Amino acid sequence: MGGNGRFRRLIISFRRSSASKAAAAAELVPPSEFLCPISNSLMFDPAVVSSGQTFERLSVQVCKDLGFTPTLPDGSTPDFSTVIPNLALKTTILNWCSKSGSGVRPNPPVYSDIESIVSSMTGSSASAKSPDSAKVRVLERELLKGVAETPQVLFSHASSDLNPRNLYCSSSSEESVIANATPFLPFATRPTCFSYSSSPSTSSEFVVDEGSSNYVSALSSNSSPGEDDSFASKLQNLDVYEQEQAVILLRKTTRTNEEARAALCTERLLFALKNVLVSRYAAVQTNAAAFVVNLSIEKGNKIKIVRAGIVPLLIDLLRNGFDESKEHAAGALFSLAIDDENRTAMGVLGALQPLIHALRSGSRPCRLDSALALYHLTLVQSNRVKVVRLGAAGAFLGLLKDTEVAARVVLIVCNLAACDEGRAVLLDAGAVRCLADVLRNRKEFASESTRENCVAALHSLSLGSLRFKGLAHEAGVAEVLREVVEAGSERAREKARKILEGLRGQEEAEEVDWEAVMKRGVSGMGMRYRVGMSPNST
Repeated sequence: MGGNGRFRRLIISFRRSSASKAAAAAELVPPSEFLCPISNSLMFDPAVVSSGQTFERLSVQVCKDLGFTPTLPDGSTPDFSTVIPNLALKTTILNWCSKSGSGVRPNPPVYSDIESIVSSMTGSSASAKSPDSAKVRVLERELLKGVAETPQVLFSHASSDLNPRNLYCSSSSEESVIANATPFLPFATRPTCFSYSSSPSTSSEFVVDEGSSNYVSALSSNSSPGEDDSFASKLQNLDVYEQEQAVILLRKTTRTNEEARAALCTERLLFALKNVLVSRYAAVQTNAAAFVVNLSIEKGNKIKIVRAGIVPLLIDLLRNGFDESKEHAAGALFSLAIDDENRTAMGVLGALQPLIHALRSGSRPCRLDSALALYHLTLVQSNRVKVVRLGAAGAFLGLLKDTEVAARVVLIVCNLAACDEGRAVLLDAGAVRCLADVLRNRKEFASESTRENCVAALHSLSLGSLRFKGLAHEAGVAEVLREVVEAGSERAREKARKILEGLRGQEEAEEVDWEAVMKRGVSGMGMRYRVGMSPNST
């Protein structure tokens, strides 16, 4: 009996420990309502959609980008038209993680991971993957419906080549929205990275498949729907070598072949391109970014690229990409910003702050292209206000001392001076003195267009500003502008004369003799005295 009793106690103890372990394991499994129905992972940022279900916010965004509506296990289909943060559920998930003691925490989801899951859910349905779907078109219209009215852009298209080109080959004097201060700086429509040779890792020394070369030649001469499937398949291939060879060939071909640029900018290929733009392999990422630059040179491709969702990936490259990838990302953003229909959308997507950072700390080609991208983006009023609120006005004024980028930065200053918010911030930051210093340093800033734009910026700052006259007097602006009137271009002389007329009006204004006021009183003062007149003058 004693032995049997001990045996029973052991069995009971074992059963209790097994039950406790099972209960502990059950506590570690998150409740199903904490899991995203699409990614099946613990939700980091839960959001309620219009139909009442809760999803990971990024999962909803990916489904909307791909034009895909999933069918849930209960047979219902969610409505993604409205997305509201579910803060209560987020707090509940965090409390569960803390109480479970397992150290499990919801991790921020990765776009590419969610995209792969959604793509697998769509199967081979071309309609689900294609941006031609009605829902994607609606999303695009919502994104671009806030585009402000801007004048027609009169850029002359320059074809891409490998030779260094003159940066100032077309006039842009017709495109500014600046009142009475149109900047004058002719510049090319192609990104600076075209003039720089590729790094050894991405040069044309790579051997590519001869059949692929023949395929591209045939594609550029006689394209038809579906011919881009081969390249799209290679870009989506898990074999990194296949991806690398595909993007190298695409880059080389579209750099010099305008017909290929038009033929290869298809929705399917742009969709597949996203897969390699986020690659962690330098050769794949860099060549993919360069391919985007080549495609963006073609005028008809610019809106297609933005609507395909490439801009957020370019912004990420500009922040965290390899050095050469950053240069190509800046070049692509500049090229896309030339089209006035893209500007508001790019500002909404968050391109301004990374471009400002790249302008201040990037490589030379990255800085030059970032400056021109910011110039085009700030032609839109909404983007000018955003730049001002980012506190970048002082940084732009500091860059006026940098002869490498000053000619392009002064264009941004001109744009900011065109709005009330920008004018006030520039005056506070010492813009009058900075612009006057640029005009004084003729040896450093030999470009006549730079000097003209400085005068134009001063003219914009002087409009409707009572502070300008005092700041101009302190900075000695009148003396500098007289030199411009004597030796400047016709356009600069005209603006300088207008500013001097305003300053001269202040100098000739009547002033009160305050000693007479104190002695006689205001009522006893029979007249006002001009500057330089004695009290006894008639």
